[in-house]
Amino acid sequence: MSTPTRATRDDSRNIAIVAHVDHGKTTLVDAMLHQSGTFRANQDVANRVMDSGDLEKEKGITILAKHTAVRLPAKGDRGETKVTIVDTPGHADFGGEVERALSMVDGIALLVDAAEGPLPQTRFVLRKAMQMTRTGADRAGLPMILVINKIDRPDARPAEVVDEVFELLFDLDADEDSIDFPIVYTNAKAGTASLDPDTPGEDLTALFDTILDTIPPPSHDPEHPLQALVTNLDASPYLGRLALCRVHNGHLEKGKQVAWIDEHGEKRNVKVVELFTTEGLERVPTERVGPGEICAVAGIEQVMIGDTLADPENPVALPGIRVDEPTLAMTIGINTSPLSGRSGDKVTARVLKDRLDRELIGNVALRVSNTDRPDAWEVKGRGELQLAILVEQMRREGFELTVGKPQVIPQEIDGKTHEPLERVTVDVPEEHSGTVTQLLAERRGRMVAMTNHGTGWVRIDYLAPTRGLIGFRTEFLTATRGTGVLNRVFEEYVPWMGEVRTRNTGSLVADRKGPVTAFALQNLSDRGVMFVGPGEDVYEGMIVGENARSEDMDLNVTKEKKLNNIRSATGEELVRLTPPKVMALEQALEWMRGDECVEVTPDAIRLRKVELDQNLRARQAKRAKNDA
Repeated sequence: MSTPTRATRDDSRNIAIVAHVDHGKTTLVDAMLHQSGTFRANQDVANRVMDSGDLEKEKGITILAKHTAVRLPAKGDRGETKVTIVDTPGHADFGGEVERALSMVDGIALLVDAAEGPLPQTRFVLRKAMQMTRTGADRAGLPMILVINKIDRPDARPAEVVDEVFELLFDLDADEDSIDFPIVYTNAKAGTASLDPDTPGEDLTALFDTILDTIPPPSHDPEHPLQALVTNLDASPYLGRLALCRVHNGHLEKGKQVAWIDEHGEKRNVKVVELFTTEGLERVPTERVGPGEICAVAGIEQVMIGDTLADPENPVALPGIRVDEPTLAMTIGINTSPLSGRSGDKVTARVLKDRLDRELIGNVALRVSNTDRPDAWEVKGRGELQLAILVEQMRREGFELTVGKPQVIPQEIDGKTHEPLERVTVDVPEEHSGTVTQLLAERRGRMVAMTNHGTGWVRIDYLAPTRGLIGFRTEFLTATRGTGVLNRVFEEYVPWMGEVRTRNTGSLVADRKGPVTAFALQNLSDRGVMFVGPGEDVYEGMIVGENARSEDMDLNVTKEKKLNNIRSATGEELVRLTPPKVMALEQALEWMRGDECVEVTPDAIRLRKVELDQNLRARQAKRAKNDA
């Protein structure tokens, strides 16, 4: 049986830029947009224009995969070419976004910092790219361009970094074709690219030419009817839900009927109300799009990611988008504390469930399931950061929540319980390497590599269970005095590794409600680190500090100084208090124990016990001790 002849569109390229966090993906996209003439010369454009979300701007990371398009002018025997660029997240917690993005493109640009080299998330995105099969290709793996960025850094070591990338590829069992790739050296901030690390370029021409020469044009079967895969969703206030599609075969036309095939294989005929393509950062209405193009389709209200738009006369579904299963879960419920309803306007279980259901529409890596309580749900995701970002977004929308401690999701494999294992890379000053080694050994971490580049810093690679890394980041930053850099990514499932040491400090818990007083804080300052300041309202069961000892302690932080009619010799002395320790949401999720949770409102993050009544907590602890 002969293989059908496939045609190509030489006027188009689709490429994803993948990298570890903070290696310069979004900055490079900025430079590509500027130098391709997308913006006017006098147009005011923000830095990292692709990071458009508030949380993306604040945290300086890409959370959602987004695409843009630039047009490169004709050159030699090559005509004008439209290059669609997909900017992907660099954090493995948002791996679902990476997997969606890779299903849209025909090749990748792997961006690596010239000083830091490949890190865990580099391994993650590279592994995913090697598993993808390009449309019409006879083998897995997307064509790759290696981009060594930040070559202007004083500690840049491009030659060693290239060798490390080759080692990584061999470690991932790459074949000969996969390791035959061009290398481009860039300074994204300055907007320059060169094929020689010792000769900086003047602009990004070398990168643009390499993309056109290396990334294959989209291919399609000219005899095959329409097939378009829904890879993302968006919304318009005027048109409703928009389906972002990659057209694999045939043509999509405005006003025409198409067959919509959902994940269950059910087919319905729908009308393409509006059709858009991307030019720069704008969506432009169009009448028709062809194979290889990425477009937005309006008119299908219930469409989901992974659905197929096909020819009504011959509807054939494309393979759906497969994503890795979640590894962490936490319980999210309504706010049940005595202070609920003070700042948020979304406090009911119905509104909370509706919001979680909406999140599932566009977040393919998330799962939501019921619990034994009607006002709480178990939310499963890739990691603590992904779950924390969801809670932070809901908090800013006016929700009040109670969030439980993240727990790993075990799997039964061959009749045995397995747990997720992560690859951890830490960069620390030499004087802290011993402390970090001890901390990770206590959490069942196993060292696999240690590298000293002679700069005073040591890079150590570990394999450690996800369970042991919950709460590790805060302890790690304390041990390294804020100087250490920690990166982690899921590796595989391994047999259950036994007990893991948890936080070795206890909690200071308020034993009654009322406002905190400076007098009480002054007398309790030697008990540990306080989380509250004078004037804050507390309630019974609220965690107000970290005990220096391992056990929990109930105390009164609302105690007032007794007054009488006798002037005190120290009455005019100023009370000096240590400022309270303020925790961000991610820190709070890491810090708490299994019997604790976080109260999240638009204006506050409070730690509390799951059971607020101290007498009930004491009876539960006694019962657990007797059972043991």
